[in-house]
Amino acid sequence: MLTIQNYVQAESLEQAWQLNQKKSTRILGGMLWLKMAKNTVGTAVDLCRLGLDAIEEDETQFSLGAMVTLRQLEQHPGLNAYTGGAAEKAVRDIVGVQFRNMATVGGSVWGRFGFSDVLTLLLAMDSAVELYRGGVVPLEQFAAMDYDRDLLVRVLVRKTPGRFAYRAMRNQRTDLPALTCAVSCLDGEYRAVIGARPGKAVVLRDEARILSGGITPESAAAFADFAAETVPTGSNLRGSAAYRTHLVRVLTRRSLLELGGVQAWN
Repeated sequence: MLTIQNYVQAESLEQAWQLNQKKSTRILGGMLWLKMAKNTVGTAVDLCRLGLDAIEEDETQFSLGAMVTLRQLEQHPGLNAYTGGAAEKAVRDIVGVQFRNMATVGGSVWGRFGFSDVLTLLLAMDSAVELYRGGVVPLEQFAAMDYDRDLLVRVLVRKTPGRFAYRAMRNQRTDLPALTCAVSCLDGEYRAVIGARPGKAVVLRDEARILSGGITPESAAAFADFAAETVPTGSNLRGSAAYRTHLVRVLTRRSLLELGGVQAWN
């Protein structure tokens, strides 16, 4: 079980950052995964007093504070209007409402978990993270970075004109996903994001311009084949590598057809 020796509610981001420079310090999110660790935390730092628990929207972007919960993400009318419901669809099967009332966006993104629906969704959008010392970093770049002692302050989602679709395969509805898939078309650029491979989500762009003529059953199938051939997969208790590669092809094709408003029959 997790043992916490000292608990601090940070009064400023600077204080939280200073405390976090010690390896024995942990920043608290929703405490849903951290509490299952079997180690000792010297100082647990809570950001609950820093006003990072709101989704702010203006004409150009959404700003998701690090302490925003997945339930807030699920229910935000502006985000769901912008994504055509993909934001709600991406998180609605994450365990249960009680879990989503506690799990935070900051914890989900900072963890860069291989099974993260949240990271898969956000990588399909024009997203960046704001780090306390590191400044604003594109999310795709951040996802590839090594862990350090900086603080994730908020996630920024720019309102780039686009369309989005999200699908995931779970063995049971509230289980961790066997595979996640988000597709988008941002200012005419198509991308697919595949997560739970079981590694962290990866981004595929249509560099070969397979979809340049629009989404049809044929072009969707061709891009899905490209994704299945490109995305590395592995095996764990939720599925084999071969099964996941099959899912890459199926979920990518179905998501693209949904994005293009084309009926998928299988």
